[in-house]
Amino acid sequence: MSKRAFNFNAGPAALPLEVLERAQAEFVDYRNTGMSIMEMSHRGAVYEAVHNEAQERLLSLLGNPAGYKVLFIQGGASTQFAMIPMNFLGQGQTANYVMTGSWSDKALKEAKLIGETHVAASSEESKYMSLPKLADIQLSDNAAYLHLTSNETIEGTQFKDFPDTGAVPLICDMSSDILSRPFDLSRFGMVYAGAQKNLGPSGVAVVIVREDLVTDSPKHLPTMLRYNTYLKNNSLYNTPPSFGIYMINEVLKWIEEKGGLAGVQDMNRKKAALIYDAIDNSGGFYRGCVNPDSRSDMNITFRLETEELEKEFVKASEKEGFVGLKGHRSVGGLRASVYNAVPYESCKALVDFMEHFKNSR
Repeated sequence: MSKRAFNFNAGPAALPLEVLERAQAEFVDYRNTGMSIMEMSHRGAVYEAVHNEAQERLLSLLGNPAGYKVLFIQGGASTQFAMIPMNFLGQGQTANYVMTGSWSDKALKEAKLIGETHVAASSEESKYMSLPKLADIQLSDNAAYLHLTSNETIEGTQFKDFPDTGAVPLICDMSSDILSRPFDLSRFGMVYAGAQKNLGPSGVAVVIVREDLVTDSPKHLPTMLRYNTYLKNNSLYNTPPSFGIYMINEVLKWIEEKGGLAGVQDMNRKKAALIYDAIDNSGGFYRGCVNPDSRSDMNITFRLETEELEKEFVKASEKEGFVGLKGHRSVGGLRASVYNAVPYESCKALVDFMEHFKNSR
């Protein structure tokens, strides 16, 4: 097999090699059906078993809390930014948002198109290089929900804990860090994630929602923008992204094999610590962007002394087989995205490269 790249892409991102190899083995003929999973009817028993298994396996990894359903929706997390206020923001209510960076900003902008909004907390003053304290989150009167982004992919911040919102549903965009660590699902009304970072390929958004919140969606909404359409039809109202859902099921199996969420968290902490240590112990050659107490274990952002030097770093890294280390165009700098499927060996290779680059200057 040809050499695999050191893939630090922010999304679509690295998938586990074992999962890709299993999918390759089943690609042409899935379980002796004479068909690829991509060629099958989504109404057939073979595909439906995979679909249901992915939902059950996901809830099982989260401890099977009662009353939650898994929905598979197309349009990525960006469509969820609009669907959430459309479905949950009623007359006379206010949607509450915690502002922590680029993705929470996009979510808020969509909600403003639908109804009243309130910024419950913000870290804009620090240019989003830190996170608001949970105690500083102030809900408005008549709050429909509180929306939070658990991990800002672009800036590189991550909440280590979540607020208690009482009777107000807590809704969380977990696109960048879902299943990277254990969390208590029962504290949330809904969590959602684009699949292309920790769950599988792009094309599916996974929504895990308290069933009582979505049994009756507003009747005036188009059919495909109502959560209860997906609930009532087991996400099979129209043709789902069947190959993407099959891949999610395979990734979930792989997470089980790695010791579940506790197992992947242990590995993720080791990977992140390795790279942050290289940054912090570089004598100022590399500088971490984010306040240490808000650093993400998934997206590690850092800078060099000049943009020119950063360009040299990216160019030199690409020659050595590294992919995706250029920071997002909106903030510049450098970024290593170390999602679940990025092997420890790739992180070790990056640290070795960083040391070599520093010493060659």
